[in-house]
Amino acid sequence: MVAKDYPFYLTVKRANCSLEIPPASCPAKDAEEPSNKRVKPLSRVTSLANLIPPVKATPLKRFSQTLQRSISFRSESRPDILAPRPWSRNAAPSSTKRRDSKLWSETFDVCVNQMLTSKEIKRQEAIFELSQGEEDLIEDLKLAKKAYHDPMLKLSIMTEQELNQIFGTLDSLIPLHEELLSQLRDVRKPDGSTEHVGPILVGWLPCLSSYDSYCSNQVAAKALLDHKKQDHRVQDFLQRCLESPFSRKLDLWNFLDIPRSRLVKYPLLLREILRHTPNDNPDQQHLEEAINIIQGIVAEINTKTGESECRYYKERLLYLEEGQKDSLIDSSRVLCCHGELKNNRGVKLHVFLFQEVLVITRAITHNEQLCYQLYRQPIPVKDLLLEDLQDGEVRLGGSLRGAFSNNERSMDGSWG
Repeated sequence: MVAKDYPFYLTVKRANCSLEIPPASCPAKDAEEPSNKRVKPLSRVTSLANLIPPVKATPLKRFSQTLQRSISFRSESRPDILAPRPWSRNAAPSSTKRRDSKLWSETFDVCVNQMLTSKEIKRQEAIFELSQGEEDLIEDLKLAKKAYHDPMLKLSIMTEQELNQIFGTLDSLIPLHEELLSQLRDVRKPDGSTEHVGPILVGWLPCLSSYDSYCSNQVAAKALLDHKKQDHRVQDFLQRCLESPFSRKLDLWNFLDIPRSRLVKYPLLLREILRHTPNDNPDQQHLEEAINIIQGIVAEINTKTGESECRYYKERLLYLEEGQKDSLIDSSRVLCCHGELKNNRGVKLHVFLFQEVLVITRAITHNEQLCYQLYRQPIPVKDLLLEDLQDGEVRLGGSLRGAFSNNERSMDGSWG
């Protein structure tokens, strides 16, 4: 079979999205587990290298719908060997309990608020939201360590090495945010108002570069956590935590993903403060500089995290024979997307679209790790024919089409 005689059609709904930094027009609200949409138009083979992979969070209905990602990690449907076991408790309701919102105007003296203009009140609300968000983040990070990491280590539910892999450098993030919170509180006047935050942010934001190692570890951390959930002691402990009030119906991964959620929210928070800052306020220039700093940091971390994800999956490819190895796989630094597919014989396959090559595999367990054994010879991207299809349109006998449900991501398709 020659690939170009039986072309694949990758259907992608066009969207103009980047790493999800919400538009400035949207109100800034806390989201424990926001998704990051990174989708770029795909009309030619040359655009494959820029296609951003789909992710977890909101379940995907079709491959042609907007693809969502959480920086670089995708939630995967696991093979039957890793499916939930019969003894697992029923999952808790999916709805989460969020903290009660706190407004600046309701927290401090009403008389002072009445002396301020509507624009200045909105500015104070935005600054207060930034500060309150830091306080909530610190509380959640400490909770993750105290309620999850430490008990599992003490009870030998997981080994120290496994916990270090799953929690990564989470501990090191707490002092960073405590420092910002302390500085924001120091410049707050007795009446609760704050004049300038720009210089503080310009000086503090560069330290967020240390998020690099934490975010780059998330793919491996999530994979290990999912695997360990098949251990009934781990599953039982996590389920008990989920059902406890302190969790707010968030599971462990939700807590571990909160730092990433916070990172991508900073540009929105700062733009909201800037939007309500008068042109003649000295803070304006500093806020613009701060926004440029954080956008650069997010872009850099996103790139490195994507490269880390690509390496993770390349290292888990198993070759049945030497001839299956391809230099195009070795040279790939970006994994455009991946997911499950069934061929016309009903065999479940896992497909990886790298920058320059399509790799079709079967998910297997090897040395207690989820790996991907090559099913056939890799197909160079130059031999693929790509075409945009309308939502709901299906091409048989050569189409690669999506069928996503609430419980799994799969790409059903066949070829001649």
